[in-house]
Amino acid sequence: MDTEITPSTLAGTARAPPSKSYTHRAILAAGYSGGALVYDPLISADTEATMRAVDAMGGDVTETESGAVEIDGFDGRPDVPADVLDCANSGTTMRLVTGAAALADGITVLSGDASLRSRPQGPLLSAIDELGGRAESTRGNGRAPLVVRGPIDGGTVSMPGDVSSQFVSSLLMAGALTDEGVEVDLETELKSAPYVDITLELLDEFGVEAGKGGDSYHVEGSQFYEPTDGEYHVPGDFSSISYLLAAGAVAADEDAAVRVEGAYPSAQGDTHIVPVLGRMGADVDWNRDDGVVTVRRSSLSGTEVDVGDTPDLLPTVAALGAVADGETRIVNCEHVRYKETDRVSVMAEELEKFGASVEEREDELVVNGDESDLRGARVEGHADHRIVMALSVAALAADGPTTVGDAEHVDVSFPDFFQVLYDLGADIDR
Repeated sequence: MDTEITPSTLAGTARAPPSKSYTHRAILAAGYSGGALVYDPLISADTEATMRAVDAMGGDVTETESGAVEIDGFDGRPDVPADVLDCANSGTTMRLVTGAAALADGITVLSGDASLRSRPQGPLLSAIDELGGRAESTRGNGRAPLVVRGPIDGGTVSMPGDVSSQFVSSLLMAGALTDEGVEVDLETELKSAPYVDITLELLDEFGVEAGKGGDSYHVEGSQFYEPTDGEYHVPGDFSSISYLLAAGAVAADEDAAVRVEGAYPSAQGDTHIVPVLGRMGADVDWNRDDGVVTVRRSSLSGTEVDVGDTPDLLPTVAALGAVADGETRIVNCEHVRYKETDRVSVMAEELEKFGASVEEREDELVVNGDESDLRGARVEGHADHRIVMALSVAALAADGPTTVGDAEHVDVSFPDFFQVLYDLGADIDR
């Protein structure tokens, strides 16, 4: 689907969508429990893939009229699914559920769309082998389709930390239900570490003890998932909030502001978008107690941003860099090439269509705003929700209308994205 965006001025208040990362983990944790009610979940294409997986493994997932999700769990003992688990485009689903499959007494097959089948899973498969299960790629290349046989006993594994933090999260969540527990020793620096902090925070909410020390993470075995009062509330999603704040910084009405509600502090690394905007010169204020971030249109200047722990911010920061004065250097980003797309290369390619000056290196993306004169263009979202939203931010500041292809893929994490922008005053034709 194409969406046309004409440069506009924005003002008003928007509500942060629920966190995709927390929703995935809460749904699976509720499945691991005897049952739970998950309030304020993000209902999107990705999280629905996790709901289907919990259903297939013996749980029962029901959306209530109030928008909550009621889950009758499988109480720590997942069934072997009757069919292949289709994880669609959701890498989080595949990696977290691979750990669940390793607990089942039998063979589980997991697959997904072409994009998901191109993403690396090898370290997680090797870890399951080390823990007493069997896991392999049907194509022998460390990528889906995956075949997993359980149950695992637990133990200690060693893996690289620079491929995906989701491998660690998967093993911690499943490891609590093994006899021996699981310890994960990291061979290299952990990228995207805040996402494991999210997992630890959520495990604590569900009554599971886990922790980290030095270069390792651990969880004791023979535990039970028991959320307080049988319920869990999902916080707002700072990955999605980043696009709204960026839009306000480049396109807010000069006499008004964009306010985002539901932005409460949490373990999310992407809260870093607030200080990044501040370093770029944005007029931004975060009332943490009230969960409100306010941003006004500002003259932005380039800066250096390390996305080692915050890979999902790369598209947002790249779009801001194309509008800012001076050079914006995004570093420590090689792992961002292994998302739904190679986001480093794709952002370089698409920003250049606007007329931006971009230099792509192996582990860096450099955007020179002084040499960029953004003009409306046709750009492609590459079936990647974060690319679509970041390009939409750039379109608000370009000279002339822009057409964004593959715009429907915002359904993965922020289904109402274009409606929210429209309500803030953006000129959008879908």
